[in-house]
Amino acid sequence: MQAAPFYNDLALGPEDVRAFWLKTSDGVRIRVAHWPSAVEKNTNGTIFLFPGRSEYVEKYGLVAAKFAEQGFHTIAIDWRGQGLADRLHSDVMLGHVGKFLDYQKDVAAIFEAAQELDLPKPWGMIGHSMGGGIGLRTVIGEHPFKAAVFSGPLWGIEISTHLRPVAWTLGILGSKLGLNGIYATSTNNESNPLRASFEENLLTRDQELHDYMTRQLREKPEFQLGGPGLNWLYEALWETRILHKMPSPDLPCVVLLGTEEKIVDMDRIYDRVKRWPGCKLVELKGARHEVFFELRPDRERAIAALIDLFKSMT
Repeated sequence: MQAAPFYNDLALGPEDVRAFWLKTSDGVRIRVAHWPSAVEKNTNGTIFLFPGRSEYVEKYGLVAAKFAEQGFHTIAIDWRGQGLADRLHSDVMLGHVGKFLDYQKDVAAIFEAAQELDLPKPWGMIGHSMGGGIGLRTVIGEHPFKAAVFSGPLWGIEISTHLRPVAWTLGILGSKLGLNGIYATSTNNESNPLRASFEENLLTRDQELHDYMTRQLREKPEFQLGGPGLNWLYEALWETRILHKMPSPDLPCVVLLGTEEKIVDMDRIYDRVKRWPGCKLVELKGARHEVFFELRPDRERAIAALIDLFKSMT
């Protein structure tokens, strides 16, 4: 593990954060950040934060501050192909991955880092959006977590019924014909949330936190990532289809979901919750995709629900 840069002037989180470069088993360089608990005694454990597609660890500085106040350590990751991790395509703005299962190599690397850092147990996980899809795959197999929280998880992609066959066809063609450098329909090399004005965005109703996210991207262009490529789309469609058919793990769980979710497939989420004994659904009326960056009452309710779950781990 080598020291990596971290931009706390943009993250606005706890000052004692540390960032590290890690190498995965297939040689990809990724980045993790660790925020310690602000409570010197009676630490409640460690939260592993699995971000969404196009995200980076600085985005969660404010969230990590909340966890630190409650006695939790937090460790978050820049997935391969985004943030300051190695980009996987010559077009660095293209969202690309070889195989969706490759993200599990990143998970294995963060587990090794957490052990080397001797992060306190019990360990819990938060998976947001794409991180929720990666996290579900993780907890269905062998894992070290005592509880899991999923926020707007990518257990299916929100695509209208008439366009779903088109998405599959484009994904298959992109994979089979080597068209990996082509962006998925309706996306381009502009970074979300810079693509849309506050009034048009699908992420949050909170102007201040929308500005927080866009400021990070403007001041640190290296964080930016455009839309997904056809291969990423193909891999995500296959992975979510496979996961949908798998049984739920025996693990305490909370799912946070805004009722105005427009990015992931809500029906898949409702179905999974019904099939997961011990899983609690917390719906946030009117909230959009980024529940931790929503209006104060919604984000406070979301954080309270996950803190209650993680404190029950002990």
